[in-house]
Amino acid sequence: MEIYRGKRLTVEKREITLPNGKRKERVVIHPGGAVAILPVEGDDCYLIRQYRYAVDDYIFEAPAGTIDEGEEPHETARRELIEETGMKAEVFTPKGWIYPSPGYTDERIWLYIAEGLSPCHDYDMDEDEVIEVVRTPLRDLAAMIADGRIVDAKTICLICRCFL
Repeated sequence: MEIYRGKRLTVEKREITLPNGKRKERVVIHPGGAVAILPVEGDDCYLIRQYRYAVDDYIFEAPAGTIDEGEEPHETARRELIEETGMKAEVFTPKGWIYPSPGYTDERIWLYIAEGLSPCHDYDMDEDEVIEVVRTPLRDLAAMIADGRIVDAKTICLICRCFL
């Protein structure tokens, strides 16, 4: 049964049968797919420091965004990189995908590393985004994860997929 339908997500209540035969009621959130991109230039990358209203704080994260209807993940990666950083990339290398929170959502996030960067302003930032682009040495990423400066799960997964 659908509980809520908004512009970017649907919330559904389901009765499910677990593999052990038990029946349970669960709520599943369907936000659609998304992408996250790590733009790399030499020994540095570009993270964004973005205000996130749900946690009422600024956090460091990889540029990312929701896949529009009919759009392929690589197209979204190209568009979102331009929207959030003002840069385009010559090469996008796929790094797989993740389920960021499979306990309550079926969201899938496709991961990319972007290289061959140059300025581009084909798309504007969304009006509800408050973003600062931060050039970050690649050598600092592990320490930023370890000490809690990077707490965004998709960004941590993307860094691991790119460098581990």
